[in-house]
Amino acid sequence: MAKPVGPTSHDVVDMVRRALGEQRVGHLGTLDPFAEGLLVVVVGRATRLATFAAGWTKAYEGVIRLGVTTDTDDATGAVLRTETMAVTAAQLAAALAQFRGGYLQRPPAYSAVKIAGERAYRRARRGEVVQPAARRVEIEQLELVEYRAPDVRFRATVGGGTYLRSLARDVGAALGCGAHLIALRRTAVGSLRVEEAVAPDAVTAADLRDPAILVAHLPRREVTAAERDAVVHGRPVARDPVADRGEPIAVFSGSELLAVADVEGEVLKPRVVVTDA
Repeated sequence: MAKPVGPTSHDVVDMVRRALGEQRVGHLGTLDPFAEGLLVVVVGRATRLATFAAGWTKAYEGVIRLGVTTDTDDATGAVLRTETMAVTAAQLAAALAQFRGGYLQRPPAYSAVKIAGERAYRRARRGEVVQPAARRVEIEQLELVEYRAPDVRFRATVGGGTYLRSLARDVGAALGCGAHLIALRRTAVGSLRVEEAVAPDAVTAADLRDPAILVAHLPRREVTAAERDAVVHGRPVARDPVADRGEPIAVFSGSELLAVADVEGEVLKPRVVVTDA
């Protein structure tokens, strides 16, 4: 879906439910209300495959504003500090370089990360001091597009679980002036591009794509007619000729995705079946 600025990701999911008359709808990674761009929505049995695409990289374009820190790390929050800033282009380039490759990132206080079983944003809204635990994130690309102080226009390609709001905050901290994210557009998720997306209020069944896209990166096992019957009923089949590489196997019958299976010894045991018998 081509999400506009304004609605939440859950709002978009609800739009798709109504448009398609399908209750089983989910997505591959939240976009905040102030953000826009590609929100990959999964429908029907394809929702069972979302976990296999969780690690896909995501590409973004955005704008960081230096000199102002907010409690949400974006423009929707309350201003915590305003700093005098005199950041040169060279200093900015050096700061961005610190984050390429990855680093330990603390999620925003206003995020869905759980702390002691409760969402961080709920604690933050009660006025609690919230410090989610830092975790390793991967920053494959972080490119300066334009610097017109105090605004930094950038492009980034990041691994799953990366918060661009936190990245903006941390760039500001590295420069000693604070910062927050004022605009964000997701341009790609894995091989999917925003240019191919449709508006949530215009989606039809004809816009749905083959769910096999979600497991295209996994090893593939073709089955015979007899094996197909076993797989769609959740029964194991021989692993051969697929080598055990420590990852799930996408099981196909011709062009039809049947299931995703785990390697257990010399057999493939279906974990998720996505086709009818």
